Amino acid sequence: MLRKISLLLSICFLLHQNIAYGEDNQQSIYEKRMALYKETEQSSGIPWYYLAAMDQYERNIRSVRKDIPKKPDAIISLYFKPEIWAGPVNGNDTLPHTIALFGGLGLDGDKDGFANANNDRDLLHTAATILKKQGTSEERIKIMLWEYYRRAKTVELITEYAQIYKHYGRINLEGNAFPLPIRSDHSYRSTFGAGRSFGGRRVHEGTDIFAGYGVPVRSTCYGIIETKGWNRLGGWRIGIRDLHNNYHYYAHLGGFSKEIQLGQIVEPGKVIGFVGSTGYGPPGTAGKFPPHLHFGMYKDNGYTEWAFDPYMHLSLWERKERTNTKR
Repeated sequence: MLRKISLLLSICFLLHQNIAYGEDNQQSIYEKRMALYKETEQSSGIPWYYLAAMDQYERNIRSVRKDIPKKPDAIISLYFKPEIWAGPVNGNDTLPHTIALFGGLGLDGDKDGFANANNDRDLLHTAATILKKQGTSEERIKIMLWEYYRRAKTVELITEYAQIYKHYGRINLEGNAFPLPIRSDHSYRSTFGAGRSFGGRRVHEGTDIFAGYGVPVRSTCYGIIETKGWNRLGGWRIGIRDLHNNYHYYAHLGGFSKEIQLGQIVEPGKVIGFVGSTGYGPPGTAGKFPPHLHFGMYKDNGYTEWAFDPYMHLSLWERKERTNTKR
């Protein structure tokens, strides 16, 4: 029996050590990234938060796309296709003069004589050179983001991330909150994919969290308010974009917090509205179903956006928050 207890204690100790090591390692990565962003800002004039935003956007799409090589432990996640970096029919060339000759974008950022698509400084220097082609003002940077990505939503996402990073002055913005106060009386289960008929046959793209009228609804993440207002199906609703290309959707609200505005930056736990039963009709329609919060999550992959089941995230956030409140 004593041997079993000793073994369990050893396992717990090792798990705690691994978690602590993981947290320390992640903090070290943040520090290295920030140092590289600031260094590139100094040499290029492009604000560090735009470099961080572009890098984060590409980190996000790498995680969900099959056509981009995975690079989970990378400090910098910017990616250029070989034909973009070295030029068409120029293979994996790393010589700046021949890359330029073939119309490639790759540049030598660390002055070692090579333009290496796997070198963090070369990647950031190349990205900064693209962004500053028409100037270093935010409007000029947005123009070049459009020229490079050719997608309005991508420009919007990178701009939003830049605003968030600029607001906080740092990039280590992690953590989530359950959308309702932990001590509130609420219940929910996985209802993603269930059939719905109002407004035409469709599937339920979220989880319904049942609670009483007026229970505060909170931001689940660090993010920016991307949508706010009335929707025929969702009633009074708010949409928040986080730093991982996720769109957090809160519907059937009874109202919004007075200080909440479109484009406002929020953080986990910030009260954004209140539970209600609005929707399924013109503005002001309410009471067609019991009060609850419809919470949905959508992922953008650089091409399109799709809904995914938020139930596991909700369960995890609630469990973590309950554990933290007991400490």
